Amino acid sequence: MTIERLHSNPRLSGAVTYGDLVFLSGQVPGDATEVGDQTREVLAKIDALLAEAGSDRDHLLSATIYLKNIGEDFAAMNEVWSAWLSPGRAPTRTTVQAELARPQVLVEITVIAARS
Repeated sequence: MTIERLHSNPRLSGAVTYGDLVFLSGQVPGDATEVGDQTREVLAKIDALLAEAGSDRDHLLSATIYLKNIGEDFAAMNEVWSAWLSPGRAPTRTTVQAELARPQVLVEITVIAARS
């Protein structure tokens, strides 16, 4: 099987495909300042990368969500996340609090999906 890397630089690839699997690196928001808006931005990036790799949100297998402040931001992030998922298509998921790469980043999400 061939490994394909999308949007690569010397440190990471935005997505890697291997066989029928798609692995996304952690996606972070652009300019939004509130966690709900940041979550929407991140999920839009995930949609775009999955489409480019031959998959979509209905084929998610696993997700890891990193929140800067889980106590303050979990409910708002979860509301956006739940609305984004198709009914009956929820992946396995882990949500943790973490120190993120830039102070303004409140949420980072990484996923693994099957190709559609």
